[in-house]
Amino acid sequence: MTSLNRTIATAALSGLLLLSVPAVQAEENRKQFSLAWSIYVGFMPWAYMDESGIMDKWADKYDIEVDLVKVNDYIEAINLYTAGEFDGATMTNMDMLTIPSASGVDTTALITGDFSDGNDAVVLKGRDSMDDIKGMDVYLLELSVSHYALARALEMAGLSERDINVINTSDADIATAFTTDKVQAATLWNPQLQTAMQEPDAVKVFDSTQIPGEILDIMGVNSETLEKYPELGKAVTGAWFEAMSIIHGEGEEAIAARTYMGEESGTDLEGFELQLAATHMFRTPQEKLDYLTTDRLRETMDFVTQFSYKHGLLGAGAQSPDAIGIELPDGSVWGNADYVKMRFDHSFLKMATDGDL
Repeated sequence: MTSLNRTIATAALSGLLLLSVPAVQAEENRKQFSLAWSIYVGFMPWAYMDESGIMDKWADKYDIEVDLVKVNDYIEAINLYTAGEFDGATMTNMDMLTIPSASGVDTTALITGDFSDGNDAVVLKGRDSMDDIKGMDVYLLELSVSHYALARALEMAGLSERDINVINTSDADIATAFTTDKVQAATLWNPQLQTAMQEPDAVKVFDSTQIPGEILDIMGVNSETLEKYPELGKAVTGAWFEAMSIIHGEGEEAIAARTYMGEESGTDLEGFELQLAATHMFRTPQEKLDYLTTDRLRETMDFVTQFSYKHGLLGAGAQSPDAIGIELPDGSVWGNADYVKMRFDHSFLKMATDGDL
């Protein structure tokens, strides 16, 4: 995610967050809600929904207010949500599990907008196979989605993290580091990935097209708030898919929308469209329903929970990868059914599909 830290929280961070901290207090007949977003190609529609008035229009329909608030630091936005300062925030599926859910904040994936489809990659210099990575120092942001992508790449190549040496490097520094002779292997995301690939001997030996649907970008919302105020879910879902219908068009309005999102994220139309091409966005409610099936999400979250547990990201008390219950779209629970703190609920999505919003 651009220059923000698309970072998985460490167990220590999760432990510092109070399990009993409530989400934004929900008063009777509450009318105002706030959602935090950070800069990344898959999150920029929230900026456009705010600027264009689409969010206000849908909020007015349900007689509520929805404030979309930009928070410059990605992890800070999630932490603020977890601490109760926001009703929801943008996050990956892994960060949703390891930060709010691991901290006891029951969170629902209200909008799963996209998945990385080439935005994350393992890059080597002068080598053209994952087999060549064995024994190398691999520079990446440790305990991040890049770390997860590397772990999956190694697994698929019949290797493990024991076969390489991870060198923790900030996302702000990794693209520059890759230009030096010292760094011969790195795992990184766009736009740093675009910069790294400009090196003449850079070879992309693995990218997220090989793990489709595993790195999901989500607007996670407090489950209790969503249950008590379904109008929030209806308004946000309606606004999101109206924005999708515009953003992916070919006319002047669509070009203006993509130009705005590009400039707001620190690039231009061309740069934004390159990142968009490596992002599989769900353009319609039906497309999302067809893709994000219970079976697919169960398989994805199995990989995510295994990685998170192995790296101590589920909290100090986690005794297994199944420590946190994850409710799937059909109502079944993956993991601990007595401690469900993460949910994929398609009820609002089905309303959108049926034209009931």
